[in-house]
Amino acid sequence: MLNTPTPELLNQLKQIVGPSGVVDQPQDIAPYLVDHRKLYRGATSLVLRPESTEQVSQILKLCHAHHIGVVPVGGNTSYCGGATPSSAGNEIVVSLSRLKRIRHIDPDNYTLTVEAGCVLAEVQQAAEAADRLFPLSLGSEGSCQIGGNLSTNAGGTAVLRYGMARDLVLGLEVVLPDGRVLDDLNALRKNNTGYDLRDLFIGAEGTLGIITAATLKLYPLPRTRVTALVAVDDPAAAVALLSFLRSSGSDALSTFELMPRIAIELVCRHIAGINDPFDDTHPWYVLIEASTAQLTDHLTEELSEVLVRSQQNQLVREVLLAQSSSQREFFWRIRETIPEAQTRAGGSIKHDVSVSISDLPKFIEEGTALCKGIAPEGVMVIYGHLGDGSLHFNINTPDAGAHPEFFAKKTALNNAVHELAMRYRGSISAEHGIGQLKRDELVEFKNPVAMQLMHTIKQALDPHGIMNPGKVLAGD
Repeated sequence: MLNTPTPELLNQLKQIVGPSGVVDQPQDIAPYLVDHRKLYRGATSLVLRPESTEQVSQILKLCHAHHIGVVPVGGNTSYCGGATPSSAGNEIVVSLSRLKRIRHIDPDNYTLTVEAGCVLAEVQQAAEAADRLFPLSLGSEGSCQIGGNLSTNAGGTAVLRYGMARDLVLGLEVVLPDGRVLDDLNALRKNNTGYDLRDLFIGAEGTLGIITAATLKLYPLPRTRVTALVAVDDPAAAVALLSFLRSSGSDALSTFELMPRIAIELVCRHIAGINDPFDDTHPWYVLIEASTAQLTDHLTEELSEVLVRSQQNQLVREVLLAQSSSQREFFWRIRETIPEAQTRAGGSIKHDVSVSISDLPKFIEEGTALCKGIAPEGVMVIYGHLGDGSLHFNINTPDAGAHPEFFAKKTALNNAVHELAMRYRGSISAEHGIGQLKRDELVEFKNPVAMQLMHTIKQALDPHGIMNPGKVLAGD
């Protein structure tokens, strides 16, 4: 049972971080009380902004002793309400925004150690300054923080080649619920010394402790990038194209993003400066990118040759190869502004699902039929990371009106999409996490033994349930 902090305890917490680390005025607290999608609104009397791991440790030690709930927050870009306090107002919020140091970079070891409050774009820039690449790339990279990225095991547009956030971490520094510090910031690729504790905290969404620093993997900085926007008839053709590209020796492939015609139309209609790059309309499109550390024309020639053969094989209808960095940026802007265009076009019911790549065409077909059967007025906007088997399976309102009758079907649509994903042995959360949005659904769709193990781990590390209460696990 969590307690409400007393005025005396609040003063003790404030003393830990000092005046510059305290946010306690209503107008300053307000941004911490609503999630990115404005689905949840909470309450708190105090936001703390520690500037060191030691201060985080002291905060959690005190909260653990007094059974006070703690909600960690990074850039507040969660799609699942994972960093929003409850409406009860008895939790404190801990922002990692002042833990911003680049602690160490080792170009020869291809590693970078950073604190959790570093914005993802800053991490990318630090790597680039050392002639290295940190490949995690998200639409929110200008505001999301690396601690949040790791806590949610973020995905993004380069998973096809580099993997999820989990695959980019060698070591972590974590403050446990009782204030102890797990210093596991190793920079080793080989380290078989018992349980890999790192993976407990990556994807745990702050429910087992607070990540304060991480040692990250780096890669050679690309010297040559080749970007293409191609038109295809359907998702089956896109899957066949991906297989053809990979079997043709394109191990430099890093991006393979599927977009429907409606997404292109929404972007052209609602985003300034965007026009349809194709003369003819096509039902589906794929954004493809390959890169290499070599400064060479061979990659362009190889990808061009494979795409020409794809056209001859009827896998591809039309190919646009970026001829300049500005055209590459234009192609990427089309992809990255789909969520914004969706929002401007009206509300949407979103799903972040994954199935095996080979099953995606059938999943899209069956899922579309299910959703149209429930909400025939809905506009299907299905796009995303086909290269790694995940999609943003969204249903938009027909226009920008309120449409309460449409949103009344949200539960039915969620169940239909998620049940279908499970029939395909997929996931109801490919990359956005669970937060509070999918907490109750997790109980329904996760393996019961897995759920028992998760509760066991939570109880062992956080017996008082102070860490990010109400997120991920129901009843803890």
